[in-house]
Amino acid sequence: MDSFLISQSPPLKGSVEISGAKNAVLPVMAAAMLSDGISQIGNVPQLKDMRTMADVLRVIGCRIKEDGSNLSIDSSGINHLEAPYELVKTMRASFYVLGPLTAKFGRCRVSLPGGCAWGPRPVDLHLKGLESLGAKITVTHGYVEAEIDGKLKGGNFIFPISSVGATANVLMAATLAEGTSILQNSSIEPEITALANYLADMGAKISGIGTRTLIVEGVKSLNAGKGATIADRIEAGTFLAAAAITRGKVRVTKMIPEHQTALLEAFMSMGCGVECGADYVELDASDRELSPVHITTLPYPGFPTDMQAQLMAVLATIKGTSSVRDTIYNDRFKHIAELERLGAEISLSGDTAIINGGTALTGAPVMASDLRASAALVLAGLVAGGKTEVSRIYHLDRGYENFEGKLARLGGNVERQISGQVQ
Repeated sequence: MDSFLISQSPPLKGSVEISGAKNAVLPVMAAAMLSDGISQIGNVPQLKDMRTMADVLRVIGCRIKEDGSNLSIDSSGINHLEAPYELVKTMRASFYVLGPLTAKFGRCRVSLPGGCAWGPRPVDLHLKGLESLGAKITVTHGYVEAEIDGKLKGGNFIFPISSVGATANVLMAATLAEGTSILQNSSIEPEITALANYLADMGAKISGIGTRTLIVEGVKSLNAGKGATIADRIEAGTFLAAAAITRGKVRVTKMIPEHQTALLEAFMSMGCGVECGADYVELDASDRELSPVHITTLPYPGFPTDMQAQLMAVLATIKGTSSVRDTIYNDRFKHIAELERLGAEISLSGDTAIINGGTALTGAPVMASDLRASAALVLAGLVAGGKTEVSRIYHLDRGYENFEGKLARLGGNVERQISGQVQ
């Protein structure tokens, strides 16, 4: 099993390019099934989750070709309307096939999802949204079975809470429904906007893109799509956090600064220098005495829950008392125990972590519990004295492309170990 061996590193310096967003490309890959042609997706990151979704689509009958960061999906041969447990259990985003298959073929069978092992993230909103469009849903033996009489019908659905996954699934299904669908309290995350724009390129009629009310006029068929994946805002944020925790100066390029407003405000509140360009952000924490901050995660455009673990690692190095409250997933704190193994002083009260920062971190063996927790432990290892070994980094490989290589180019001392051999 792979692990990272990390030595205390100097302040990171230089520039790093951001890859395409996995959370944007996964629903777009599923959306390709809505057409009968060959859809093209550019700027695709080389990640474990991409391979898993590609395997799911191949089982269903799609033909997929990869050419570097370009991906083509031929959906004309779909002949197996089932996504099996063996694949779906490894990645929640596999569940995105439910909406397209139901809308296009009138029936499907999809395993209940798996993924990161923290927190209850039920699929009820996905199912209720599809039912509002006329789908008949049953859940039996760990599988969701969807069936419709004829075609889905346009309907109105109000998401009780903002849900990226449910918005994506219901939106995709609504594109082929008869009549008009109104989806209220939809997620406005950039990844949903990117999906809606890709669907519009395929011929979907969607108004209100970028707002919480999406109005979809169903069409009879969709063309093959073509477009590039937006930059990964969480990867970008993680490298900005790496600059902050090492008190370095790093320019993060090929990113979208306007997707990072809440995060950049947090860094500026700490006392970091932040310079924004058209497609880059440069964070300068060199020779600065950073200040504690208090963060609350919220749906976009608020502070992202996917950055709370990385920010907590940074705050552990800042003198004074900081806090991180997660209102999205209030039990997403398994990384606290591992950060404490490195010397961080953190206490947990309900959905809020209190960080007594400024104590020196020291290297130790730690274990990743999920994707973002693994990144936080790597960041902490960069400033911990001695050696830090982060195990179970298969979590990290799901969402970061060549993470250790990019850190190394900035001066980070991070090496991958495979079966005890440093690579």
